[in-house]
Amino acid sequence: MVSILVCYPEIGTISFEPKEDALHFSFALAEVPPRKTYEEVGELIRESILTYHSIEGFDGGGRIEIYLEGQGHTAFFHIVRDIRTISQGEISMISTIMRERFGETLIVDPDSRPDDFEFDIAAHENAIDHMIGTLKISRVANRMIGIREEGRVLVFNK
Repeated sequence: MVSILVCYPEIGTISFEPKEDALHFSFALAEVPPRKTYEEVGELIRESILTYHSIEGFDGGGRIEIYLEGQGHTAFFHIVRDIRTISQGEISMISTIMRERFGETLIVDPDSRPDDFEFDIAAHENAIDHMIGTLKISRVANRMIGIREEGRVLVFNK
C-alpha cells in the first residue's frame, strides 16, 4: 500500500476492505466538479478498465464502483475495485486519467514521490504487483488503510 501511495501521489487514500475483497481509492479535489464532468470521468474510467481487461484477457470487469463525495468546497472521487481483477497497470491508468482530467484541481502531495536517483519506480511497481498477488491468494482478515500526512505515507491495520 505504501508503494501505491508513493508511486501515485494523485491517490489521497487507499484501503483494503477484506469483507468486500476490494481496494478503495480516494482522490481529493480542491473543488467539487460539475456533475457532468464527474459523470464523464467516471464513465471514461469504467470504459478504460473494461478495455484494459479485454486487452489483458480478463473475463469481465469485476467490481467497478465510482462515486463522488462532497465535503464543503472539497470533493473526494472514490473508486472501488475488486482485488480479483485489479492490477498495477490499471492503478497507473486510473491515476493518469485523474491527473489528466482534473489537472490543478486534483490535490497531489508534492513530497510523496521523490525525483532523485534513489527513487526506483520499478521496485515499487514490483511491490504493488506482489501485494495484489498476495491479496488474491491469501485471506487477509484485517482492514488496512494507507493515508498521507505531512509528506509521509502511513498504513494502519484495523
